[in-house]
Amino acid sequence: MSTPDTVVDTADSDTARPSRAIEIAFAATALVLTATYLALGTQIELRQAAAPGQIDARFWPLMLGTAGVAVSIALLVIALTRPAPSREELERIQPGGVMRVAITCALTIVYVALWTISAIVAFGYRIEIFPIITALYMFALLLVYGQRRWLGLVIYPLAVTAFIYVLFGMLLRIPL
Repeated sequence: MSTPDTVVDTADSDTARPSRAIEIAFAATALVLTATYLALGTQIELRQAAAPGQIDARFWPLMLGTAGVAVSIALLVIALTRPAPSREELERIQPGGVMRVAITCALTIVYVALWTISAIVAFGYRIEIFPIITALYMFALLLVYGQRRWLGLVIYPLAVTAFIYVLFGMLLRIPL
């Protein structure tokens, strides 16, 4: 039998300690966000009421918001009643990870702000903004997270944007 050449001392490992406060804060934040989502879902204006038995534009936001609130309440109850789980499987923060998250947040804020502009008129043509900013947003995110092949940077954002636009904008007639 052979013995390992190096011995790892597990007593000096930098694993994160269990934290009940983090679990409670996460569950409470999730509850606030999903309750806000649910409240905003009830305010969606309908162009026309759906016939009995059909779903309208509010259906999925209300279903997802209700499910989110239920899961958030369950997480909060678990965080309050059980001991905090171990966090041994967590990895250390990677170099550049915090910067990527900050860039992602900034890109998302810009994307949502630009989404409020539904269309622009240039040279006598009405140009929809949603497909353009969605493709650019996905391109930027892929670039930030390490995609460098042109196929992934171009084809994937265009395909996903086309799918979203056709499904929601054209088939379901949800104004984007």
